[in-house]
Amino acid sequence: MPASSDRSRARASSAVSAAAAPYPVVVMDAAGHVAELNDAAQALLPRARVGEALSSPGWLAAAAPGTGSVSGAVGEGFFSAHPSALTGGDTAWWLVEETAYRSAVSELETERERTRFLVEASSALLASLNLPRCMEVTARLAAEHLADAALVIAPTSAKKLPVVVCDQHGRLVHSTVSGAVQRVPGLPEALRGFPPVPSRWIDPAAAPDWLVPDGFGEVGSVAITPLPGHGVPAGALVLLRRAPQAAFSESEEAFAGLFAARAGVALSAARLYAEQNAITDILMRDLLPPTLRQVEGVEFAGGYRASVDTDRIGGDFYDVHLAGQDGPEAESLAVLGDVAGKGLEAAVLTGKIRNTLHALLPLGGDHGQMLRLLNNALRNAHSTRFVTLVLASARRAERGVHLRLTSAGHPPPLILRRDGSVEEADTGGSLIGVLPEIVTRTAELRLAPGETCLLYTDGVTEAKGGPLGDTMFGEERLQRALRGCAGMPAEAVVERVRMLAGEWIGDGSHDDIAVLAITAPRGAHPGAVDGTIPGRCTA
Repeated sequence: MPASSDRSRARASSAVSAAAAPYPVVVMDAAGHVAELNDAAQALLPRARVGEALSSPGWLAAAAPGTGSVSGAVGEGFFSAHPSALTGGDTAWWLVEETAYRSAVSELETERERTRFLVEASSALLASLNLPRCMEVTARLAAEHLADAALVIAPTSAKKLPVVVCDQHGRLVHSTVSGAVQRVPGLPEALRGFPPVPSRWIDPAAAPDWLVPDGFGEVGSVAITPLPGHGVPAGALVLLRRAPQAAFSESEEAFAGLFAARAGVALSAARLYAEQNAITDILMRDLLPPTLRQVEGVEFAGGYRASVDTDRIGGDFYDVHLAGQDGPEAESLAVLGDVAGKGLEAAVLTGKIRNTLHALLPLGGDHGQMLRLLNNALRNAHSTRFVTLVLASARRAERGVHLRLTSAGHPPPLILRRDGSVEEADTGGSLIGVLPEIVTRTAELRLAPGETCLLYTDGVTEAKGGPLGDTMFGEERLQRALRGCAGMPAEAVVERVRMLAGEWIGDGSHDDIAVLAITAPRGAHPGAVDGTIPGRCTA
């Protein structure tokens, strides 16, 4: 009787506490039956009955006394139940709603995942400045993280727009599309950089065949967003989701816009790089050393190495021009020069000099007049740089090649005879672009078949290297290298000089290097026997 009285008092006490509690409270006995519940618990668990076993929610009904807190869904909400032991073996479960908290935690985790994805996406997108590759990365990332399939459409001045598709299997497909983009709601506007059209405004059933990857199935939802670039649109991103999945939510569309902003910057940078690279290639085409060949029975070969191995152009240059009509009297003009300085600025001046000399070709018979006019042109341009160069006019002659050589502040050419001897051409003059008046001295000589005239810049002789890395290659070493080239074709002579100079330099620094060889053929070319019969080879 006393035990029964104690339990009654405990239950009465718990009922008073439950009634005043701000949370739903369910009191359950050791057998799992509901002993008591307050009004809040009755409203939350309308099927709970005092004296009966608790059937719902199952996670609370299955909780045994002493197991600690449990949690689970109740209707559309989420609750955690915290036990309090009562006298007599009963347990009071305090139900605390955590719906808002868990929603906030879930949203926070989602935002963290999205932020992590955007960081990784930015790194992947900016890893390449190749436009097609950047489009592929954009489509692949969008298909993996934002939708079932994705298309990236880039604007272009051509009639057909390039498209990269990443389908539901992660396969990338390149294609093009023309006027069909005008019939897709929101796509023409996105390509022009206008704000995105809400996904709910686009009927997925109206998606054209070219927009849907093969084997994709029924389209459940379509989202289109622009890819903003640097001042101009970078394209459009199309996201496809298969039925019966839910349509894109406003949050998902906003996140797609954040991704598109990063992708647009990367695509715009890649397009800008491609345009600048194309412009650079066009402009550099005239600055690169030309490919030489045999012209009117005279062999020409050249070699160039910039002071920085990663550069393609510099301050040294060479050219060969046909300064006259075809025939026995046709005379080719070869030029080798060295502009003060290195790199792009020096290369730009070499381009101007080469163009000026090309315009002066009608005066090729008078080297002194050409150099005086070039000197005036450089001085009038108010350039602070100067140039040294050698002009070499070559034409076929009986049993060889006739040469006229004029040096303007440049090392005199070297003549390699058939017996292996080497001599300097007797020519000299003032450098170009500094003095108001220049003086020049022209040398005339003949090359017998197999003999070579070598024009070179001081990058060869002043190249430092050797055992200690501080000894110049020098003229003596160059002449010694030439003696071993007796009878060689022009191309072989150039290659040997470049190879020996490169071995001497090793990994050391050096100036720009240019070498030009003019050789009288030995008769190994079509139409020329021992150099006596006019002949012409093309590259």
